[in-house]
Amino acid sequence: MDLLRFATAGSVDDGKSTLIGRLLFDSKSIFEDQLESVEKTSADRGEEYTNLALLTDGLRAEREQGITIDVAYRYFATPRRKFIIADTPGHVQYTRNMVTGASTADLAIILVDARKGILEQSRRHAFLTTLLQVPHLVVAINKMDLVEYDQGVYERIVDEFTAFASKLEVTDMTFIPISALHGDNVVQRSVNMPWYEGSSLLHHLEHVHIASDRNLIDVRFPVQYVIRPHASTDPELHDYRGYAGQVAGGVLKPGDEVVHLPSGLTTTITHIDGPRGPVDEAYAPMSVTLRLADDIDISRGDMIARPHNRPEVAQDLDAMVCWMTPDRPLAPRSKLIIKHTTRTARALVKDLHYRLDVNTLHRDDQAGALELNEIGRVSLRVTQPLFVDDYGRNRLTGGFILIDEATNNTVGAGMITGTR
Repeated sequence: MDLLRFATAGSVDDGKSTLIGRLLFDSKSIFEDQLESVEKTSADRGEEYTNLALLTDGLRAEREQGITIDVAYRYFATPRRKFIIADTPGHVQYTRNMVTGASTADLAIILVDARKGILEQSRRHAFLTTLLQVPHLVVAINKMDLVEYDQGVYERIVDEFTAFASKLEVTDMTFIPISALHGDNVVQRSVNMPWYEGSSLLHHLEHVHIASDRNLIDVRFPVQYVIRPHASTDPELHDYRGYAGQVAGGVLKPGDEVVHLPSGLTTTITHIDGPRGPVDEAYAPMSVTLRLADDIDISRGDMIARPHNRPEVAQDLDAMVCWMTPDRPLAPRSKLIIKHTTRTARALVKDLHYRLDVNTLHRDDQAGALELNEIGRVSLRVTQPLFVDDYGRNRLTGGFILIDEATNNTVGAGMITGTR
């Protein structure tokens, strides 16, 4: 079975946590003790129904305020597919949490309250999902029960959202009218909306095609670890030299000619070892060990690619950065640590070109710094060459994180838009 990672986003009280709770409940993915705990908590709070949002809102502050603050990950499976859900907050002050949750997602569900229509936060979440290059977008128009399952309300929101999305780079967008509270069109098709001819949300999640989303053209293999089992008693392993890592792009097979970066030396793959033994081919996101025909000085942070299809080797980067710490702003001349794939280096912020208002898409080119949860375009100078692709081409080799040198805390996440 393949794995689908999806994130939920939406304005406050649009019902994200309730939707996930309903998905888990109706797909029989909740243990009895979990359900009993939620029922007891709901009763203690004086609620007349079982509040399924409590399945994901685990922090005390979240339950007291009735809002989602941190990213909550939940796992479930159906006979067709495995799922990892990231329940992300709706508040603008938790933008960094949403960026974290959506950065690895194959699909994003944006909830819209049928009574309120498209809000500023809905536009912000749609923009962020396209900025993070999430391939598939589902607009779930929730609380249809509160508008009497009116088809006109649904179609009006579809038209408005479609008009806004035309300004963004959306490759695949689907609209589904639902009621998370009552389960309409969540797992089963709703009898209350016979005018809707599409599939339920779970059916769509089970069948959306994600295999072609991964870059299977550009071979990228960042080396994570060199395996030399000298102490092994097995004589066959005495001369074993393997290079372990996770495939970030393309397809690798024994016999393929590859190039090592930064040396530029070419060699051939002799064997590919997986967790359970040799494999005939490796592709993203498999973790494997490559064995090569020639002894080349390869270490962590190096890259293996195709001789005629190499990533850009650059020390000057242009990137969109989301700043994630209240402790210090991101300003020109800031010094940070950059972690890109398996390579770590020091970086200097050369320039802040503009700060982006994610609600209006306005670019403030007079901004002097990025504060917590703000996004802007910056230029970086790195102390050693990085092997990069544009983020739109490969999210793994096009993304990076920024780390504070003093505290070792992650303070920013970036998406490479170009090199100089």
